[in-house]
Amino acid sequence: MRSISLFLLFFLGAFPVMSQNNFSEKLMLMGNQFEITVVAEDKDTASILIGLAVEEIKRIESLISSWDKLSQTSLINRNAGLFPVKVDLELYNLISRSIAISQLTDGAFDITFASMEGVWVFDGTMTSFPLKSEIEKSLSKVGYENIVLDDENHTVFLKNKGMKISFGGIGKGYAAYKAKKVLVDNKVVSGIINASGDLSIWGEQANGEPWKVAITNPFNNEGIFAVLPFSEGSIVTSGNYEKFTVINGEKYSHIINPKTGIPAQGIASVTIFSMNTELADALATAVFVMGKEVGLDRVNQLQDTECVIIDTEGGIITSSNIKID
Repeated sequence: MRSISLFLLFFLGAFPVMSQNNFSEKLMLMGNQFEITVVAEDKDTASILIGLAVEEIKRIESLISSWDKLSQTSLINRNAGLFPVKVDLELYNLISRSIAISQLTDGAFDITFASMEGVWVFDGTMTSFPLKSEIEKSLSKVGYENIVLDDENHTVFLKNKGMKISFGGIGKGYAAYKAKKVLVDNKVVSGIINASGDLSIWGEQANGEPWKVAITNPFNNEGIFAVLPFSEGSIVTSGNYEKFTVINGEKYSHIINPKTGIPAQGIASVTIFSMNTELADALATAVFVMGKEVGLDRVNQLQDTECVIIDTEGGIITSSNIKID
């Protein structure tokens, strides 16, 4: 199946409002491609503003990275089953919110899924299923219920040795939110943080029109499935095209069900629309795992949150308030 992706269509007017223009820069951050767009009067001003957003994203990465041995996240993981680790309030609150999302999604989203790393490989080299014993061993270390938080001392304790947390399912969304906040605090009235498909959008284009987001047709990579005007909020997509492996002719995505240890099946793409980029990032993964019916029902119970689901058979399912032309 061809890739499903979100991309931005910029319709630039001949006479920008107040001599402003859209300025964009693409960079590699957090191991992913980011594109930061701001509306500004000139390129030099835009470059300075984009630099502020980049520094904020780098700061977030140093806090939440599970690959950086010096990060507080790595310190939590190294001391799993040993003792609690005192962390910055920012990281503590992110972990607390992650647990709340786990509860909301009945464990379909779980930052302790990191214990599964290494069991599945999605670089094209894996040609057979992992051993059942390997999956079961890893699953014994998965479970957000085993994260112990101390609100008074801001410590985090992973009960079981070998447990790990990772923010792969929420980190880019959080970074996009924080980068947007920095720009808004610096009087940027309009822009987009595109964190490798996790979009945080505010304001309007330089010509006064809304930003326009297009979802491509999964069966025709050059065709447009839908074009949606968007001026405020977040859009995040998870898809089975991002990373996957093929075993016995069947495609398995990198999105693993934390309860079974098996990649989620049946859905090709989930796009979440929300005012909260962090929540949208986590929900895109969770709905993928929960499946069409349960995932859609959960989204329909949330305020200011909508979704578009495309299944592997080409079926299109939308939440209550989505209108697609």
